[in-house]
Amino acid sequence: MLKEQVCNYIDEIKELLFDVSKEIHENPELNFEEFKASKLLSEKLKEANFEVKLGVAGLETAILAKHPNKSEGHTVAILAEYDALPEIGHGCGHNLIATAALGASLALGKFKDKIPGKLIFMGTPAEEGGGGKVFMVEAGLFKGIDAAMMFHPSATKNMAGRGGLAVTTVKMEFFGKTAHASSEPEKGVNALDGVIQAYNAISALRQHISSDARIHGVITDGGVKPNIVPDYAAATYYVRALDDNYCQELVQKVHNCAKGAALATGAKLKFETVGHTYKSRNVNITLGKAFLENLKSLNVPIHPVPVGKGLGSSDIGNVSHVVPTIHPYIGISEKEINGHSRDFAKAAMSEFGHKQMLNAAKALAMTAIDVFTDEKLVAEMNKEFQETRTE
Repeated sequence: MLKEQVCNYIDEIKELLFDVSKEIHENPELNFEEFKASKLLSEKLKEANFEVKLGVAGLETAILAKHPNKSEGHTVAILAEYDALPEIGHGCGHNLIATAALGASLALGKFKDKIPGKLIFMGTPAEEGGGGKVFMVEAGLFKGIDAAMMFHPSATKNMAGRGGLAVTTVKMEFFGKTAHASSEPEKGVNALDGVIQAYNAISALRQHISSDARIHGVITDGGVKPNIVPDYAAATYYVRALDDNYCQELVQKVHNCAKGAALATGAKLKFETVGHTYKSRNVNITLGKAFLENLKSLNVPIHPVPVGKGLGSSDIGNVSHVVPTIHPYIGISEKEINGHSRDFAKAAMSEFGHKQMLNAAKALAMTAIDVFTDEKLVAEMNKEFQETRTE
């Protein structure tokens, strides 16, 4: 009965949710710059009487919102992402993630007097490389939380959470010496040659790494004119692996490639990791199954998790090692499209995409009710978490 009431309420407020999604989608903001989105979400939560703090964990656009009805019981955090990608906007569908989290939170809040425990909405900025959740974990905001949950759009598949790769971002800079590239090339030290040598060495390295690991990068600076020997060049790489320790081993091997290139060319090297490392994802199967059961009750078809497909990375991985966490996927397109693409951004604003967002909000709310009310589920969820966590 309670789940039915919550789902009905999400249908009642669907126009509000569509408007929020549209506003975020039409005003894409990069990581740590989500000022409009975070303000909009905060306002909607305040209107529903949540106790809202905007600007937590040292992040201006992070949100911590608590429902005032804080009875005894378990604590559930529903997570929102709302940053966009450069050039292609919401090509990862974060407008739908934010709106589904908002819808689930507003619906649960509406009936919180009938639900034990504590309800928290967390707005987590900068998933696309900035690691907002990592800051929030380190600030202790996940202490005392029994379950954290969110959904993520996929192209066409509705499925339980997949694993995720650990990722570390590395930046390498080479410093050389300018000279006239034709009349006095012998007087120059070519920084671009350093980057190219490192790039080629890393490309050779990729033949000899685990099949679940990834190393990929771009040259971000390579000089300004062909007749000037470049005295500065740089590249940025993502180093990923399913195992956190192996990820760090690969970072050291990439560093060795860069050091060899510097030695070969005579350029000086600056090598550093940038931002936070995202941990591999600790999927809570018990909680994920509860989500899928709720999704099935909405007549949403469930698809198996693809075997052998490549995985991405997210700062939800860091959360998943400190609290039982789910990150299921729901398809927002009726045809196959690529993630991180303009087609995906269009799907994130489509009628079908919004229909699926409502299903995600309902399934999140119902799964939260399970955590609030089903002690057997919570015991199994916690047992699995203790057996799989690495913190």
